[in-house]
Amino acid sequence: MVNKHIKNWNQIKINDSWALFKIMGEFVYGYERMAQIGPCVSIFGSARMKPDNPYYELTVKVASKIVEQGYGVITGGGPGIMEAGNKGAHLAGGTSVGLNIDLPFEQHDNPYIDKDKNLEFDYFFVRKVMFVKYAQGFVVMPGGFGTMDELFEAITLIQTRKIDRFPIILVGKDFWSGLLDWIKQVMADRFATISSTDLELISVVDDEDEVVEILDNFYNQYDLSPNF
Repeated sequence: MVNKHIKNWNQIKINDSWALFKIMGEFVYGYERMAQIGPCVSIFGSARMKPDNPYYELTVKVASKIVEQGYGVITGGGPGIMEAGNKGAHLAGGTSVGLNIDLPFEQHDNPYIDKDKNLEFDYFFVRKVMFVKYAQGFVVMPGGFGTMDELFEAITLIQTRKIDRFPIILVGKDFWSGLLDWIKQVMADRFATISSTDLELISVVDDEDEVVEILDNFYNQYDLSPNF
């Protein structure tokens, strides 16, 4: 039974080897484009949020406020919260970056990305590196699995000291409080799978002024620079 699949397995191995060149090309493309943009803050959140959702409007305000403080804004380039982040940056006259990826649903370019800063990726892991490497902070709005993925990857990289610490700001106490209570009560207190001090890596706020206050306080102490 196994032998009949060996030929296909060998062909997969050959294809995997050639895929490395495409992966390297995406990294080079991303590094060269992103290195020219300057200090930015990555904004994450659900692609499903409609413009009439209060969190969409709050994201527009957050992004505008971030731009007014001199940062650019990076999003995943799609609809929902991503669109709101790019819209806020665009309306405030700041840098508006979109890191798009080809997906079978939900994802499409939003109209508020700077034309020269709309990057396309095939690989999630390459795209995720760009979010982390060139962001001076993460602003995380309510979202789904993709948002959680980005959030916990950033926390893990900082916790394990693979990258330097930067602000991770969760916006929307009503959305995030249940998750944070579970992390504290179950992961930290009950099972001790994390240290209670790991929770200090995260800030939780409800408005745009609190977001920029955290960013400003942090960068009054530390330099702006790419991560790792």
